[in-house]
Amino acid sequence: MIDRRTLLGSIALTLAAGGALAEDKYPSKPIRLVVSFPPGGPLDVMARLTSQSLSESLGQMYVDNKPGAGGTLAGREVARAEPDGYTLMFGSSATLAIGPALYGNSGYDPVKSFTPIAMVSSVPYVMIGATNAPFKTVPELLAYAKQHPNTLNFGVPNGAPPHMLAEMFKKQTGADIQIVPYKGASTLMTDMIAGRIHAGFETTSVTLAHLKEGGFRGLAVIRDSRISALPDVPTMIESGVNGVIGSSWSGVLAPAGTPQPIIDKVRAEVLEALRSPDLSGKLAAMSADVPNMSAAEFGEFIASEYQRIGAIMKAAGLKAQ
Repeated sequence: MIDRRTLLGSIALTLAAGGALAEDKYPSKPIRLVVSFPPGGPLDVMARLTSQSLSESLGQMYVDNKPGAGGTLAGREVARAEPDGYTLMFGSSATLAIGPALYGNSGYDPVKSFTPIAMVSSVPYVMIGATNAPFKTVPELLAYAKQHPNTLNFGVPNGAPPHMLAEMFKKQTGADIQIVPYKGASTLMTDMIAGRIHAGFETTSVTLAHLKEGGFRGLAVIRDSRISALPDVPTMIESGVNGVIGSSWSGVLAPAGTPQPIIDKVRAEVLEALRSPDLSGKLAAMSADVPNMSAAEFGEFIASEYQRIGAIMKAAGLKAQ
């Protein structure tokens, strides 16, 4: 007769073996990649490029857009998901820093609720202006804002990095401008092309085509030096404004507690995809950088960004709208 201790030991071994077998077979079904903003925005564009590349090696991976509450809706859903590798998050500063600062009770800890897998890219921002706006440069914008206070409007995806950049610009220059929140970048750019808003900030990944076609103007790039894709657009520092700093960084994360073999497998495939001529070429065409970070360094970066951006948001007195 088998005693209780032997029986419990057998059950534990069976469960452990079953878990190991499940990890060995991973993935055996489609993987969901959750994105915190609507289709067409910079984070969505980057997530879809990544998922397409990973689908070639991991099997089907599909993007699931879960916009809302400054990106915290997506973060909360992934944090509460089963840590089995079949729900991943394409994270950014919106979900992992800005959103939690705007919405005090986000329902997750940006540092503890997720396991970082790999950083994918860092894309520069461009200050853009409508073609019918009464300015063509940043100095002209500031002069107009001084002469006509409270008349210029900046469109920003609510709770996204451009929201923070607009607030930083406002604080650094003292410009009396109105910040208009949008649900996502695609509707914002549509309104700018139509001349319904004056200016804003967006990434090169979604603005380059419009800038080259003349849909709106490039006023300044948020980088230390000009970018080759927009050689005639000065940096913000060249335009006379310091202290407006930021980039659209993104990466893949899993719910905390996801087995390490799964984390390692996904990371290996992400890095392989980033080395491929197809994905690396597409990223280069967007002026995107691919930071060389270990998973641990990516986690440290997220923690530092959470602290840095949270301090900026608090100093600006930003609250959810």
